[in-house]
Amino acid sequence: MLDHITIPKPDLALSKRVISEINSKTKPPGSLGRIEDLAHRLAVAQNTDAPAADPARLLLFAADHGLVEEGVSAWPQEVTGQMVLNFLAGGAAANAFAKACGATITIVDAGLAQSLPARADLVCANIRHGTRNSAIEDALTPDETGQALRFGADLAIAAADDGAKVIALGDMGIGNTSSAALIAHSIADLDLNALTGPGAGLDERGVRHKLGVLQKAADRHTRPMEPIAALSAYGGLEIACMAGAVIGAASRHAVSVIDGFISTAAALVALSARPEAAEYVVFSHRSEEPGHRLMLNELNVKPLLDLDLRLGEGSGALLALPLLRAACAMLNDMATFEGAGVSGQSE
Repeated sequence: MLDHITIPKPDLALSKRVISEINSKTKPPGSLGRIEDLAHRLAVAQNTDAPAADPARLLLFAADHGLVEEGVSAWPQEVTGQMVLNFLAGGAAANAFAKACGATITIVDAGLAQSLPARADLVCANIRHGTRNSAIEDALTPDETGQALRFGADLAIAAADDGAKVIALGDMGIGNTSSAALIAHSIADLDLNALTGPGAGLDERGVRHKLGVLQKAADRHTRPMEPIAALSAYGGLEIACMAGAVIGAASRHAVSVIDGFISTAAALVALSARPEAAEYVVFSHRSEEPGHRLMLNELNVKPLLDLDLRLGEGSGALLALPLLRAACAMLNDMATFEGAGVSGQSE
């Protein structure tokens, strides 16, 4: 996937040096727990002894899903476009959290079903207006999938070249929990029943109907599927763009911060195809969407937060930014035993 993009290998000498520096700080070894691990990851990813969490940029990808025709969502499809207008007006949780956390936002029409008026603050992928209904045909052609991957990668590369050290990934798309569940089921052969949750508010009857639709879609292909084939089969132009963004960010030593269920499906695609990108990825939180735990376990990662979130939009990724800043501050600003004249641990 995106084989023309090179992902740098970690500098092992730098890694050892950073570990030594963390252990020399005025604290018992390991006493700052996962903040120490986070500081090490950021330093190695950014290829520097002095990592930074700023500037931080949220790439917020919105797209529609043909599978909504099957009644898999409690919300009508037009809400996707309406929420994009809300993002542009500054009225969503993503806007409020970005302002509170000091991050900038790039809002992306990755594939809305409706056409919005052209505006300078809305980036458009111009691939297609929503995906096809994956219950009856593949959501995307291989060419469309490739376009979305390249678009997401190019956007992340541009953000990093513009100075972004951290790139948070967010999503908006009515029906996209269905696409994410199918992608995870197809790539990792995770249990579809366990992956199928209420999304944005389905009741128990709605979840049962959703599961039946997803099983119909899943039965169209044998498993496991290659990541690109799964993307094409079950779509999500926003998911494909985010997968590309993970690869693009890694190629520029920028750290991707993954949000919840949908962006973790994108990370599963990216890391299944390009496992070397894992060094450049941080998982922000554990979503209340039940299938999220399965994907996190499949990726063998432990997210930073568990706040009962289930919104998307990059909300959890933004809430994790202060932890990244604190990890950088620990490494950059905290004194060492030698520098502070403090005695070290007795032998």
